Amino acid sequence: MAQSVNITELNLPQLEMLKNQLDQMYVPGKLHDVEHVLIDVGTGYYVEKTAEDAKDFFKRKIDFLTKQMEKIQPALQEKHAMKQAVMEMMSQKIQQLTALGAAQAAAKA
Repeated sequence: MAQSVNITELNLPQLEMLKNQLDQMYVPGKLHDVEHVLIDVGTGYYVEKTAEDAKDFFKRKIDFLTKQMEKIQPALQEKHAMKQAVMEMMSQKIQQLTALGAAQAAAKA
């Protein structure tokens, strides 16, 4: 996000860009005013900002998201360890049931 805001360094009167359409398709477009940009702040709301304000906005957003990721990382690691333990236990049970079924089949024969 922040890298795409370095448009003022290009000093172009019309900056060519790719416009995101429907989250998957990009179409070419031109940015006529490189000093002001629209920022998607979420839930369908856009805010007009200067390029410098947009850089600050994205820096704050990146910092916030980084802090949130650091905050939830220990919980995710714990849940991953619990999932691994459950998977290992299930694998052992399946092996035991398979061995028991094979032993029963051999006893009947």
